[in-house]
Amino acid sequence: MTPVEGRMRYLPTFTETRDTSHIGEEIHALASEIYPLCRSITGSGVRTTLASLSRHIDLNVRAVPTGTQVFDWQVPKEWTIRDAFIKNSAGERVVDFRRSNLHVLNYSMPVHVQLPLSELKQHIFTLPDQPDLIPYRTSYYQERWGFCMAHRDLEALPDGIYEAVIDSSLEDGHLNYGEFLHAGASPKEFLLSAHICHPSLANDNCSGLALLTTVAKRLSSLKTRYSYRVLFAPGTIGAIAWLSSHEADVGRIEHGLVVSCVGDGGGPTYKRSRQGNAMIDRAMGHLLKHDWPAATIVDFSPYGYDERQFCSPGFNLPVGLLQRSQFGTFPEYHTSADNLDFIRPEHLASSYALVMKAIDIVENNRRPVNLLPKCEPQLGRRGLFSTFGGDPDGPAKSMALLWVLNLADGDNDLLGIAERAGMPFGIIAQAAARLHEKELITYPDED
Repeated sequence: MTPVEGRMRYLPTFTETRDTSHIGEEIHALASEIYPLCRSITGSGVRTTLASLSRHIDLNVRAVPTGTQVFDWQVPKEWTIRDAFIKNSAGERVVDFRRSNLHVLNYSMPVHVQLPLSELKQHIFTLPDQPDLIPYRTSYYQERWGFCMAHRDLEALPDGIYEAVIDSSLEDGHLNYGEFLHAGASPKEFLLSAHICHPSLANDNCSGLALLTTVAKRLSSLKTRYSYRVLFAPGTIGAIAWLSSHEADVGRIEHGLVVSCVGDGGGPTYKRSRQGNAMIDRAMGHLLKHDWPAATIVDFSPYGYDERQFCSPGFNLPVGLLQRSQFGTFPEYHTSADNLDFIRPEHLASSYALVMKAIDIVENNRRPVNLLPKCEPQLGRRGLFSTFGGDPDGPAKSMALLWVLNLADGDNDLLGIAERAGMPFGIIAQAAARLHEKELITYPDED
């Protein structure tokens, strides 16, 4: 597709000429950098993660004080965790936060007790069906304390008195989130969001944080039609806090994706927005149909990640959810098996390509109007029909020209034409660009 003078074009995928073979490794390396950090909905782990991402993109970090009212919620106290362990009678750490930050019930209140094993077990979470894995558990809004450990290790503990220590604090502080904003030709926005509250879980959601950082880095080097906002916020409360402070601005959001669990080999899986047929829903459906035939598309439901906040009835934003394997359906989900070996560069690269292709469709989708609508214009003398054989894509390119000309009545956008023609959007968009160059079609809202 060739840029037309005086009109901005954004073409990151269909005409991508960069060597992108390294993208998966780049995303995996960033995920590996932030993986060890103990994140939660508040605290230094979130700030350290945002500082890591800020080394790659221009990120504005915001702070919302404890107690701030955000719709029906209040920003909670800030959680700080310094150390945690369970020691046996010999003074040996049988559970150690320093070995895995999943060992502590996330947001645990401080405790220092000595208990018999029978009582201590009431504060220990395990997975009997996955006895070698440590579960991930939280207690954000009810004060309690606890540990998580492999069920096999718990069963191996002898009776006796154990010392349990959680060196943590819950004090007034802040909830932090980060925003990247790329200004396009229009103030209308495409929102991309990833939750930043999970500790050492690679797929959920170091993969999403690293992938969207890489997308933002690419966007920062391009001229775009839309503006792009990338949000890294703690799940639920972070999105609610962001919406509360941006309520007057969310009307600019015309497209959106929440990104999570994008590094494993499943799927992809796309969950439609509450609107069901928004541009992002159509774009993702089109891409998955043509490029990922094994993909799954599910309808909106009010359970999941932060798409449920963006799609709440008071906002009803056109925001869908992109994942590889759907949350809660793979055995590694919310366990210590969701580690850096579970996510692979090739799957991260594929997820990156899917996001960039969705952006490409949104950037280039327009409603053309045929300037010579009475019968077909003569394409041969305009150099639009090749007179030479041998081009395997020649017939498809020619049919794309005819489809665009026939459906360019102002009622159909290019994505709709691609769907009607049963062709990938890229072929239709390229055909439209050629017809526009030859002044056979126009875009009334732009030309």
